[in-house]
Amino acid sequence: MENIFNLFQERFISLLARFNISYKRYFYKKINFNDKLIGIIGARGVGKTTFLLQFLKEHQLPISKKLYISADSIEFSDVSLFEFAKYFESIGGEVLVIDEIHKYKDFEKHLKQIYDFLNIKVLFSGSSAIRLEHSKTDLSRRAAIYKVNGMSYREFLELKLGISLKSYTLKEILENHTDIAYEILKIIKPLEHWKEYLQKGFYPFYFENPETYYIKLEQIINTVIETDLPFVFKIEVENLIKLKKLVKLICVSEPYELNLSKLAQKIEINRITLYKYIEYLHRGDILFILKSPQKGDSIFTKPEKIYMNNTNLNYCYCENPKIGTIRETFVISMLRENHQIEYPKKGDIRVDGKYTFEVGGKNKKQTQIKDTKNSYLVIDDLEVGINNRIPLWLFGFLY
Repeated sequence: MENIFNLFQERFISLLARFNISYKRYFYKKINFNDKLIGIIGARGVGKTTFLLQFLKEHQLPISKKLYISADSIEFSDVSLFEFAKYFESIGGEVLVIDEIHKYKDFEKHLKQIYDFLNIKVLFSGSSAIRLEHSKTDLSRRAAIYKVNGMSYREFLELKLGISLKSYTLKEILENHTDIAYEILKIIKPLEHWKEYLQKGFYPFYFENPETYYIKLEQIINTVIETDLPFVFKIEVENLIKLKKLVKLICVSEPYELNLSKLAQKIEINRITLYKYIEYLHRGDILFILKSPQKGDSIFTKPEKIYMNNTNLNYCYCENPKIGTIRETFVISMLRENHQIEYPKKGDIRVDGKYTFEVGGKNKKQTQIKDTKNSYLVIDDLEVGINNRIPLWLFGFLY
């Protein structure tokens, strides 16, 4: 155990010495670091590893008492995670950070043992495809688990412009959006960088090299489909091409025009398997499923609409994405961080069982949501709204 520990310690010291990313994503402030076991889950590329290294960089403990490991390292494949943590504790270790933990077999059991029998703090990250909050060893009673979303428009602007901007609750935006927009307009032109964000601003690695952004994004999605999902859901290798084809077909279709029977025929699978694949891609943060609350939450319930997870994926996988789809996808990608989203009887989106939103361009009328209580028009290409007409971009300041 000593040799493998020394190997990871050397790698960690070298990695931390070179690490210099200072910008902190929104969720850094949400985490209660007093908890003994903390989990960070989210899509690949949203900044989980960066957060873990930021935490270690700023933690005041000596370098010998904290350690970062990646559970998908080849050298770690035959090592007991619990025994490794036990050895780390025995030589004075206090904080262990484990990245890519979903790649480690029976990780739930090992985390449970570490929590119950060792006196060290553990932070871990993993793919959203794993249902950590419902794990078979009841990990949820021990771990505080945080789901991380991609960058909001506010965060994108902060990183791009080097400024600090305030976020607002949905209630604040609905009640005071005119005043809020006016205050933001004193600092920036909100529509100046809007299209850039929709196309390439959801994942922080955009700023590393904008020219190769889509190449890296497609590589990330391929890794989720080829590695993460099969590992979690035991998908046969020969069916992975069907998952990729499914993503492409959904991307080029209107969310409300999907014919699932025809879709199943096109990728040569039965309807039950199609529902499973759509659910897997939803859990892997590639798709987002919008269902009616009246139809229940079973994976075999027909979705009312299926979206790409975020607008960057639309531009990456579709040659000419429809602007209406882009608008709805953006609103959903921002609202899902703190709100429940469902398919409404009228309008495009129902939020928290209370608010109804109709999304569109400047000429959008409220005909479809007329006489609907707590209904709002979410309008694109609008700097400042009035009454129930809210600028689309302002939803990018929800977190």
